Amino acid sequence: MDASGFATLASHFPDRKVVTYDPRGITRSTFTGDQRTATPEQHADDLSRLIDTLGDGPVDVFASSGGAVNGLALVTAHPKQVRTLVAHEPPALTTLPDRENALAAVQGIYDLYQKSGSGPAMVKFILSTSFKGEFPAGWIDQPGPSPEEFGMSSEDDGSRDDILIGQNLIPCTHYEPDFDKLRSASTRIVVGVGEESQGELAHRAGEAVAARLGLEPVTFPSHHGGFLGGEFGQMGDPDNFAAKLREVLDAK
Repeated sequence: MDASGFATLASHFPDRKVVTYDPRGITRSTFTGDQRTATPEQHADDLSRLIDTLGDGPVDVFASSGGAVNGLALVTAHPKQVRTLVAHEPPALTTLPDRENALAAVQGIYDLYQKSGSGPAMVKFILSTSFKGEFPAGWIDQPGPSPEEFGMSSEDDGSRDDILIGQNLIPCTHYEPDFDKLRSASTRIVVGVGEESQGELAHRAGEAVAARLGLEPVTFPSHHGGFLGGEFGQMGDPDNFAAKLREVLDAK
């Protein structure tokens, strides 16, 4: 997700200086040279440089999904730059009790992308994010709907530059948080989960991350993209989501 995905949420905080950005490799932040993937550590270094450039640190950070994983990496490496991190549903699958099967499912999605292209892989990705409960062994091989049923094409156009599946999926989901450093950081860490996403992959990972930090997860209104106000054709509950985020940020 680039900066445009946070337009609605940002509009609820006119009293704060809000900075959104395009992560490495996405939209206006283009790769140079031969780079094709980006790790949470690289994203964290980019964020650290951005905070330095702003000159307003320490800052409060709201980050969702893969961005929440990058936020954990940022606090691990640069805790003094972040006053509060609100990490909403970080898909750190290494924290799950079914990590072996969950990581195998994600690896299978990536392998399917490399073999057959975006359509078949994106269908499996969508199914994985909405799957409830622990992943069974061999999940990737289970039959499912066709790309056409999701409004996508089964044809492989030969491109392998998908930002989500090709660039960030494996480094993000396979990231191993350093919980010792996170627990000892000066940063106040809040882990959020969606009210409507119980049992889903990122929600379960958020609960697992919170448990490893000795925290109770904070429930936010709506689903995994609850802050969205129609961006990318998706609608959450941005008004109530923003109110909850304000409550969390204002807490001491």
